[in-house]
Amino acid sequence: MKIAIVTINDNNNYGNRLQNYATQEMLKKMYRSVQEVYTIKNSSIINRKTNLFEYFLRIFKFLYRKFKYRTKNKRQICFNEFNYKVTWTKKTFNWLEKSKFSSFDYYIVGSDQVWNPYYRLSEFELLDFVNDEKKVAFSASISAEEIPDNMKLFAKERFLKFKAISVREDKGKEIIEDLTGRKDIEVLVDPTMLLTSDEWDKVAKRPEQLQRDKYILTYFLGELSDSRKKEIQRIAKENDCEVINLLDENDAFFATGPSEFLYLEKNAFLICTDSFHSSIFAILYNRPFVIFNREGNVQGMNSRIETLLSKFKLENREYNGKNITNENLHHDYTEAYKILEQEREKSKNFLQKALDIKE
Repeated sequence: MKIAIVTINDNNNYGNRLQNYATQEMLKKMYRSVQEVYTIKNSSIINRKTNLFEYFLRIFKFLYRKFKYRTKNKRQICFNEFNYKVTWTKKTFNWLEKSKFSSFDYYIVGSDQVWNPYYRLSEFELLDFVNDEKKVAFSASISAEEIPDNMKLFAKERFLKFKAISVREDKGKEIIEDLTGRKDIEVLVDPTMLLTSDEWDKVAKRPEQLQRDKYILTYFLGELSDSRKKEIQRIAKENDCEVINLLDENDAFFATGPSEFLYLEKNAFLICTDSFHSSIFAILYNRPFVIFNREGNVQGMNSRIETLLSKFKLENREYNGKNITNENLHHDYTEAYKILEQEREKSKNFLQKALDIKE
């Protein structure tokens, strides 16, 4: 069996690269009948059927990001090194040559924010270029509270064509069921949780710039208020920790890729984050973490974290809005790990049925 993965080819986001790798490895590990797994190279600026203005606007944004991070060569090198662990199609997808991408037995779209209507949810992510019986969504994320009215009909028609759909958040299940009337939507964990910590260790790498072994890892995709910064600094001072900020371009640790990210997650004294995937790896690596509601202009980004904490009964990991407590510095994931084993089995069963695997 030959399977294609359709996901976001973001070369600057840890979670995206790690979930892509996890889906690939999980498929090869779980099923003997899966011989080949490829991720389709794609570019959002050429794969969305769009009007001319939007097309050039997306080109401008794409080139701006390329220029912005061109000066961050070390970070880019780390990401490129990790990307060699993913098996890619030789060619980049485009609609004029879509027939060249029709040789796969199944197409799996997921997970990450592939169906976020404010960023994605195009004909490409909805697999318009393949036959309906080959379309499978695996832990696809909408990451929004609703689909805008002007996109509902477009999305409904395409959701109905999928052979099987699983999503990553409870809200995503609710949105698709309400929109389509389908009753077969499943909520599954992110693919990164299907690999064990030992399996992740195989691709983890100690950052060259790490000098101290005791540190608080901070990874905030949204804004970080001064009050939150001060609270993190207080805990760091009381516990003699360095604070590592992964998204500060002036910090040496900005030049880390997915492999280095794994090492930092595994060995942190405490993880402070608003990131879904940072929370996941804190759980997998048995590290204490504090999850903050994302600040700034976001569209329903907290729904996936709410689902994660609720599913694994880890609501006590949420920041109380005032201070990081002693309870936050200690943890017991015994119950969460029992639930994780059940969730792994659910994912395996879903894919086995969706891909018609008889083993």
